[in-house]
Amino acid sequence: MIGTVRRSVVASAAIVLLGTASAPAIGQTKCTSTTCGVVDRVELVEKKGQGSGLGMIAGGVVGGVLGHQIGSGRGNTAATILGAGAGAYAGNEVEKNAKRTSYWAVAIRMDNGQTRNFTYTHQPPVHEGERVRLIDGGRRLSRV
Repeated sequence: MIGTVRRSVVASAAIVLLGTASAPAIGQTKCTSTTCGVVDRVELVEKKGQGSGLGMIAGGVVGGVLGHQIGSGRGNTAATILGAGAGAYAGNEVEKNAKRTSYWAVAIRMDNGQTRNFTYTHQPPVHEGERVRLIDGGRRLSRV
């Protein structure tokens, strides 16, 4: 009789402890298959800017002027043309590099199998393999 009572008390205590320990944990995360997932990828993306033509024109003029300083006669004409072409190319590349943008791309593999992508201007607060939850209507991430 005492053994049965002890087993009942132990079983009841285990149910109470397990029940109270898991209820707050479930309530705190509030995860569903569409709001929680795992960070699949975090990478820095650098996108080269587009030239507007201004860099090409400026570079061509400067290159042409510098090329004109070399030689005389036909050599001078060839140097002017080569200088203008090289300057135009260099000016266009300088303009593209000046307009370059970079951002962080984060891919989240949601519990329902979908992939959600986020972009950040600064390094994101999450790392690959971390479990996260979407907050603010899916606009921000929070570690779980």
